[in-house]
Amino acid sequence: MKKRLQRLWWALMTLVLFTPSWCLAAGGKAAPVVIVADTRKLDGIMAWWANLYNESHVYFMLLTILIIPVTGVLFGVIADIIMNWIGIDLKNRELAEH
Repeated sequence: MKKRLQRLWWALMTLVLFTPSWCLAAGGKAAPVVIVADTRKLDGIMAWWANLYNESHVYFMLLTILIIPVTGVLFGVIADIIMNWIGIDLKNRELAEH
């Protein structure tokens, strides 16, 4: 019984692994997928950003990796200035309930 279950298990795993190659929807030769941004209705910085994505995914990735932390630090500093301006002191950790 154990040997039969083991054979069934291996048959099922073989089926799972080979099913994608048997079920090619494009009839054998699949066309390559091209991922691009539609820039027809964009202008200004949005058009530049979309064209950068279309021209080089590497440059787009590097610029995105640089922009996200810089934006986070900038927003954090602005939030700190605004909180300090309205009277919220985040520099001292004194608890209100003593």
